Amino acid sequence: MKNLSYSKVKINDGFWEEKQSLIRKETLWAVYERFCETHRFEALDCTWKEGDPDEPHVFWDSDVAKWLEAAAYLLTFESDEKIESIVDEAVANIQRNQDKYGYYNAHYLVTEKDKRFTNRYQHELYCLGHLIEAAVAYSDATGKNTFLDVVCKYTDYVEKVFKIEDSAPFTTPGHPEIELALVKLYRKTHERRYLELSKYFIDKRGTVEKEIDQKTDFTNDVRVYMQDNVLLKDRSLVEGHAVRMMYLLCGVVDAAIECNDAELIAACRRCFDNAVNRRMYITGGLGSSYHGEAFTQDYHLPNRTAYAETCAAISLAFFAHRMQQIDNDSRYADIVEKVIYNGSISGLSLDGKAFFYINPLEIDLETNKAEKTTNGYEWGMPTQRSEVFSCSCCPPNILRFIASIGDFACGYDDDNVFINQYFASNIEFEGTQLEISTNYPVCGNVSVKYKTDKHNIAFRVPAWCKSFKVNKDYYISNGYAYIKAEGEGILDIVFDMSVQVVMSDPRVHENAGKVAVMRGPVVYCAEGIDNDVDLKNVYLPIDAQFETYDGEFPIPSLKTKAYKLAETDSLYRTADSCFAETELKLTPYYTFANRGESQMLVWFMRK
Repeated sequence: MKNLSYSKVKINDGFWEEKQSLIRKETLWAVYERFCETHRFEALDCTWKEGDPDEPHVFWDSDVAKWLEAAAYLLTFESDEKIESIVDEAVANIQRNQDKYGYYNAHYLVTEKDKRFTNRYQHELYCLGHLIEAAVAYSDATGKNTFLDVVCKYTDYVEKVFKIEDSAPFTTPGHPEIELALVKLYRKTHERRYLELSKYFIDKRGTVEKEIDQKTDFTNDVRVYMQDNVLLKDRSLVEGHAVRMMYLLCGVVDAAIECNDAELIAACRRCFDNAVNRRMYITGGLGSSYHGEAFTQDYHLPNRTAYAETCAAISLAFFAHRMQQIDNDSRYADIVEKVIYNGSISGLSLDGKAFFYINPLEIDLETNKAEKTTNGYEWGMPTQRSEVFSCSCCPPNILRFIASIGDFACGYDDDNVFINQYFASNIEFEGTQLEISTNYPVCGNVSVKYKTDKHNIAFRVPAWCKSFKVNKDYYISNGYAYIKAEGEGILDIVFDMSVQVVMSDPRVHENAGKVAVMRGPVVYCAEGIDNDVDLKNVYLPIDAQFETYDGEFPIPSLKTKAYKLAETDSLYRTADSCFAETELKLTPYYTFANRGESQMLVWFMRK
């Protein structure tokens, strides 16, 4: 299956039209203003000197680059002179300050000038990767190629230093990203050297020849942290820093497809299975430890201390989306769907101006207070979103993610168009036209008006869906319902969105004896602000009956009858089964922490 570009998908209504409108009006400018206040944009002109505030950090270029990339996606469908002028000014600053070799990093050009390409742990090649992605997107959106010329010159220098001369003291990037970006650059320019450089970095990882590794305060095994402990063709586990792992696998899929590398493709399949069947939260979140922002081991998925970085969920969606190019299997789009309605957009406030870096599945205010008295909040459990972070990778990442969400809509091959995600949209490519009308995931009704003489239609039957109806004859293969599309017609689909009570694999000890609630692709949580009960003392029957109601959010809220144990004056008592009924209200997980500090819970005791 080939993935259809976001540029062919015009989202025009419903959930994602509202989100894209929000980020254009609010998020784009909220992030821009915070980046100006913290001198991230100003750093591009390379005038910082000792004594000035906010010394440019080694990864600031990547923060700005993701903003520029998001701006390019938004410009694809709607021109905006103000946005374009900001991008052009940023590009001009980068071009003007490139050295004669093409090198550019706002940190190393003004401080530690003799340290470029000496510290693998730093983010120079990662920053270049994000600049490449932004440059390709901006060229696609506007036809302007100055930015593309800038990154090509820099990339040529990287090829010279790392591959041709092999003169740098390390061989592969500490933080992957350039691998996937180089494949994008190859596909844009058709310059095969860029694909070969990506493959070079991929094949060298894990060879352990001259790599210099620095100790850190959060791990003694830097090679695991940086995914350099095993050859990629032999990898079966996702481990180390979660975002780095996923970005690396994205690059591996892209390069393996272009180079027809069967060993790498097999490794990607193994890693995908390990990630989603043993190391992923129900929300699509990845990374269960604050220490190293990392994976730990299979089935270790703590809820209150879940790290689940916003960028990790986003990168999982990128990886799953790429895997669908290898196998026409709906399980990849199922994971994308889990991410886009849960663990990614939870990173963005409903007003579009504040962000979570970390996305826990439980907030226990009393435990937080207790920890504060004993260890001073060792790492600070988040209870509210922030407008900017010292490491502010997540805000512009969720921005570019939503701006290009149409990327996930469809795929195609010679005979079929595959509807992967249900966005209200107009889609047109290769003579095929689709007009998709839906209020998904508010409801499960989808209407597809089609006109095609080339492609039949295959629509994904979501993994959560127990039954569906459609007005055409169909057959099922790998999670897709195939129908014959002749000329023009209308496809009417109804997915049953009954509420489901779900449980974990028993090896997830954190969730032993617990259940969670989903409606369609949406994971639900309960917040203290809606419930006059200690949520940790709520017991939910597996046969609970739910009522939907219109609450404060775009997606319906739920309420049901649950149970609680009565409090007593005795700290301990004989075990009994004296439960009292209580009403439990639940709201979509992604909306939590938008109405002030409050207790929050996803996994409930099972009755």
